[in-house]
Amino acid sequence: MSLNNKQPVILVTGANGQVGNELQVLAPGFADYRFLFVTKEELNIADASELEKYFSEHTIDFCINCAAYTAVDKAESEIENAFLINATAVASLAAICEKNNTQLIHLSTDYVFDGTANKPYKETDNTNPVSVYGKSKLQGEQLAIQHAPSTIIIRTAWLYSSFKANFVKTMLRLMKEKESINVVSDQFGCPTYAADLAAAIMQIITSNQSNLNPGIYHYTNAGITNWYEFAVAIKKITGSNCLVNPITTPEYPTAAKRPAYSVLDTTKIKETFKLQIPGWENSLEKCLTLLK
Repeated sequence: MSLNNKQPVILVTGANGQVGNELQVLAPGFADYRFLFVTKEELNIADASELEKYFSEHTIDFCINCAAYTAVDKAESEIENAFLINATAVASLAAICEKNNTQLIHLSTDYVFDGTANKPYKETDNTNPVSVYGKSKLQGEQLAIQHAPSTIIIRTAWLYSSFKANFVKTMLRLMKEKESINVVSDQFGCPTYAADLAAAIMQIITSNQSNLNPGIYHYTNAGITNWYEFAVAIKKITGSNCLVNPITTPEYPTAAKRPAYSVLDTTKIKETFKLQIPGWENSLEKCLTLLK
């Protein structure tokens, strides 16, 4: 960690992803910190020697790992690549963070669970991923903690933002193009606005609690819904005339199996870092206003 009055340095990997982009939006508001934003082209975290060189050239106090292989269906056929980015690379990053006394904050997913629960998942609940993506992310968590015991892991779910491809932007496009769309109504979760997650991460870093409370945390927006209701909310807020029809998971087959229930219990992160978590509907309105 930084001593004296030097600006603490925050490295953000996967800078062009949803959370990486939202952190870039927030960065100017944190003048006491210096940010280094890197894409996979600028720093390949799967290359241990590249990491070694980068960390020898920069003193890094915090590393927020937003780099991930997130193509859930594609992962079923690109197994090696998913594990390389979501597990092997995370081990290398955690090892270099540990060696350099850098606090690692690593993002994970609800897909580490099988979705058979009927109440919100706590951090201590048994994991049982049912997809390659979920398995690769779980291995990444395990390797991060193994190589850097001080790691803070934040599992999130149903991420959307005004950046990159995501459910909200897909719905907006389809609602413009089609008179009616079908959306799965039997998978339950918590939509999460990446801007809120980015703000929470910065609150954790600036709370001075981060190095005292390593471990796994859950963060999503407040409230529970399903994909169909999520789509209906988008329709309502935007005033679209598109008809939204509920369908079941078997009616919409995908290469990877999805958890039917992936509601995460956020009590631990709220209590540990004194976070106020907005409701998903309010955050959706904010995002849609930006996208107008």
